Amino acid sequence: MQAELFILRLSRNSGVLGLAGMAFTYQTFSSSMHFYDEDSKNDGILLVRPLLHFSKEDMYKVCKVGGQDWVEDPTNQSLLYARNRIRMSLRSLSSYTFKSELQAVISACRKTRAFVDQFCTKLMNQAVTIVHQHGYAIIDLEILNPSKMADLCLTKFMTLVLQFISQRQRPVRGSTSKLLLEYIRTFPCKTSLTAAGCYLCPATRSKGTKILVCCSVDCPFPSKMESTFIHSDAEKTRSMPCELEQIITDGKLYSDHFVPDASDVYFLDSTSESVLTEAKRLNIISDSTYRNILLLQKDEIEYFKARIEDDVECESKDEVENITTCSNEPLRPGQICYFMSRFIVRWSLSKNIPVIPIPEKSYCDWVLEGEGWHHHPWSCTLSHDMVVEVRHMIESDWLYLAKLLNHASLDNVHQQRICTACESEQSSVNRNLYLVYLRFSAERALKLLKSIPVAARRSLPVLVNHQGLLLSIPSIGFKNCPCLTVSCIFKPRVPLGGGHSSFMQFL
Repeated sequence: MQAELFILRLSRNSGVLGLAGMAFTYQTFSSSMHFYDEDSKNDGILLVRPLLHFSKEDMYKVCKVGGQDWVEDPTNQSLLYARNRIRMSLRSLSSYTFKSELQAVISACRKTRAFVDQFCTKLMNQAVTIVHQHGYAIIDLEILNPSKMADLCLTKFMTLVLQFISQRQRPVRGSTSKLLLEYIRTFPCKTSLTAAGCYLCPATRSKGTKILVCCSVDCPFPSKMESTFIHSDAEKTRSMPCELEQIITDGKLYSDHFVPDASDVYFLDSTSESVLTEAKRLNIISDSTYRNILLLQKDEIEYFKARIEDDVECESKDEVENITTCSNEPLRPGQICYFMSRFIVRWSLSKNIPVIPIPEKSYCDWVLEGEGWHHHPWSCTLSHDMVVEVRHMIESDWLYLAKLLNHASLDNVHQQRICTACESEQSSVNRNLYLVYLRFSAERALKLLKSIPVAARRSLPVLVNHQGLLLSIPSIGFKNCPCLTVSCIFKPRVPLGGGHSSFMQFL
């Protein structure tokens, strides 16, 4: 199976990490968050392949000894499938020398992958800072020292960081990979770059020694701002059994003993085209094995090119129809929105009339003499049957907060828009207190926003009503009514590093 996969990926121009084949263990993650809440753990599913290294003949023997019947898939004989074509070609090259040398190349690729995985994991702990509350990362170029890193390690490192921030699991390849390498190796960093669903730019006050990585809201299809809505009463919190956690811990400790040193890794500087040449130079494979692998690769490339031409012709007709836009659905109280696969947002209205909080001392002169607003009852300005929409933050939200700081200068139309949901019997004192509350909340929000890089602000979720009026920016605590309760937690679907993979392998 691994030999078939090696030839298949070689014909698809896969890199060294892909030529290493399937991992013995791998962690997968759900494409949705339908059972998650703020407190649940996102453990995914640990996929273990205990029979990966058994041959087909071994499996036959196991079934016969155990008295078990098996089923032969009739499609295994069809040459329409690439694996079948490669499998049948490999049967004609069934000599012990060819098999052992091919496995030796695969084993060398696996050692390279194990080294790269561990190297990137250690480096991420040292050179990457994740600002969890706002969902962006900062890479320290001085610690990273990209000019001294091999292309393979640096590409893997950047891929892991960008996949975590964007939550897009498509690997970084081709021209995008080259563009990233050129960008990250420019020191000090003075420009910006949009790639793989992320926006990269120099971090504030770093003089180009650090790079800010945040989610791009302008990235092309298919990375749309998708939101998943679920009722909180339907959620089931799931946690990883203690036994499984122990298996993962033991597996990591076990695999650490088998990770080779850099001196024992052969293909760090090799591409898919040069892996076989390097293996031949190192006497891992003989001339005959080298030629046979190239023949298998050539045959499959011809099949692959023919298939691609047919697919392009068919797909070009449906290209426009296949591109759809995800529209935001209304979010009701008690529902959860999983915004851009990154933030869990929930909102509700307080059933009890709250007491207005005591403002900072600098605001005490705003309060009418003898009327301490923290003693004043509050009437909610929002309707309990309303729904909201969740979108990313835009420039007009910042301008709206700035305008709230000077509410006295607002025109009558704007003041009416702010207080459109206020109860008609609300006193003028209550109305004034509401405007003062907005000013206090807006000023505090603007102070916090100034500490967040401009590029990172754009991916923050905000709540608006059906008229587009800003209700809340939960990440910084702004809300236009004290009755409104909003929570926003950065909980990416896939953790930094992609979860548990490649450990407990037989090298």
